[in-house]
Amino acid sequence: MTYCVALRLNKGLVFMSDTRTNAGVDNISTFRKMFTWQQPGERVITLMTAGNLATTQSVVSMLDERTKVPAERKPSLLEVPTMFQAARLVGETLRETIQMNSSTGLSADSVFGATIIMGGQIKGMPPRLFMIYPEGNFVEASEDTPHFQIGETKYGRPILVRAYDRDMSFEQAAKLLMVSFDSTMKANLSVGAPLDLQVYRTDDFAICHEQRIDQSDPYFQTIAAGWGEALKRAFQSLPDPSF
Repeated sequence: MTYCVALRLNKGLVFMSDTRTNAGVDNISTFRKMFTWQQPGERVITLMTAGNLATTQSVVSMLDERTKVPAERKPSLLEVPTMFQAARLVGETLRETIQMNSSTGLSADSVFGATIIMGGQIKGMPPRLFMIYPEGNFVEASEDTPHFQIGETKYGRPILVRAYDRDMSFEQAAKLLMVSFDSTMKANLSVGAPLDLQVYRTDDFAICHEQRIDQSDPYFQTIAAGWGEALKRAFQSLPDPSF
């Protein structure tokens, strides 16, 4: 399984993904699920992937090859003029990859399915964040829906819904995501460290912070232990029901 989250803040964008893939309890591997294309001073585009590993690796490889070998008709992520066009390109590539590998035609619940979060900024326009579905269509983050999750989303969602604030600092956002990931990892063994964290500040056109967080990372351990104790204290402070 997978867990990836992207937050849209007033200051920019924050991404976090796990790296665990599994095909049963005795076949667990580590694969990167966060990928970035950038031209310093002009654009930064980041993808996070969930779903069939062969599909997502094929999509990323095709997108990367187009940045090195010009295609006849399709521009690359380093050439599209807008983030909307970048989302269309990624969606088309994802849809074509699924169709090419599926023997029964395109289906959202196909074993070849995948979902992608894409975010970034192209010079002259604001940062944008998209969720791209197996069918190739997509939705954009908005004031009402300022963050996206893919993969094993249910365990880490409550803290995002309750604590997210678009005015929060990057440091607070990273802390929020670590709590969300810790909750997910404790509830589902198919999500696991190391975790990849990336921070993009609006109009920098370069990644301002990138970090891999191991399970043994001292700060992550402090957050995990502190959150557990804080939940216990909050629970104990609530009044008991009357029977």
